[in-house]
Amino acid sequence: MKTIAIIGAGPGLGLSLAKTFGENGFKVAVISRNAEKLEMIVSELQKLTIEAKSYVADITDLSALREVLQAVKQDFGQIDVLEFSPYAGPEVFRHVLETTPENVLEPVNSYLLPAVLSVNEVLPDMLSKGSGAILFTTGISAMISYPPLGNMGIVMTGVRNYATNLHNELKEKGIYVGHLSVGTLIQAGTDGDPDLIAEAWYSLYTKKETFEETFPYELNPTIF
Repeated sequence: MKTIAIIGAGPGLGLSLAKTFGENGFKVAVISRNAEKLEMIVSELQKLTIEAKSYVADITDLSALREVLQAVKQDFGQIDVLEFSPYAGPEVFRHVLETTPENVLEPVNSYLLPAVLSVNEVLPDMLSKGSGAILFTTGISAMISYPPLGNMGIVMTGVRNYATNLHNELKEKGIYVGHLSVGTLIQAGTDGDPDLIAEAWYSLYTKKETFEETFPYELNPTIF
């Protein structure tokens, strides 16, 4: 069985991704700093007979993140798919006119640097095997110019650039790198239902026909 490690897992999209991949034969490792939410996720997965384990770490602590990724590899043998989707929350967002070095540094520390560290930890094994997948989930500020997300847009576009470069370098080496940019509120029972986003991700992962998509699909970044 393959293993997916979900970094930044929560009761919304993280749980939906875990269910979707788990129901398709994956073992699941969920990583975040909230032990209570992780316990809930693992309990829900176990009800579905999905093998899962949780790992508590504040991903802004790169040493702690490295340790839990090594623990996942030790417990499951390997990480076949890395999905990266931490979410800091709107309290971090700053309008471009209010953007300062300090509030740009926050998403750098909570998203960009952990993304790079996570790739560093899983990529050598994937290259050795000649297979694997690295999946980046971002907000729509990775794709568009949107002033209310001034500080996040700087970082998210950087993540997208990093993911694009990885995709171009690894696509001929058997490793899929994908990017899904979510441009809607993630909430159950709406057009942004996390189950729908998880299905979109699984389709993108299995088909491997394109590097990136927006969600919803009809979202056109050029109209913003």
